[in-house]
Amino acid sequence: MASKYSDQANSRFGEIIITTLEGVPGKEIIEHFGLVQGSTIRAKHVGRDIMAGLKNLVGGELKGYTELLQEARKEAVERMLQQANFVGANAVVNVRFATSSVAQGAAELFAYGTAVKVQ
Repeated sequence: MASKYSDQANSRFGEIIITTLEGVPGKEIIEHFGLVQGSTIRAKHVGRDIMAGLKNLVGGELKGYTELLQEARKEAVERMLQQANFVGANAVVNVRFATSSVAQGAAELFAYGTAVKVQ
């Protein structure tokens, strides 16, 4: 499914389409620009760790971590869009996310895809 990322991101980067598909349905890829990527490294907050420890006792969603990951995902995608905009793309296809542990209590969230021009 193709989507426009967000109104805020679109205002900064124009109308860049983002999709996990290999192409944009109903549109033809006319130019490939190659890999674009964005990442952020986030550390856990001591307060969130304490709340997560308490939540482990009773179960349930760790909302502090959910918010942390949502913020990290948004920042990584916006950085990827910034690269796509810089090379002149109007779409990013095959978008994927990856995470990795960088240090004790810190993780990287990485977003990447192929920048293209569609018509």
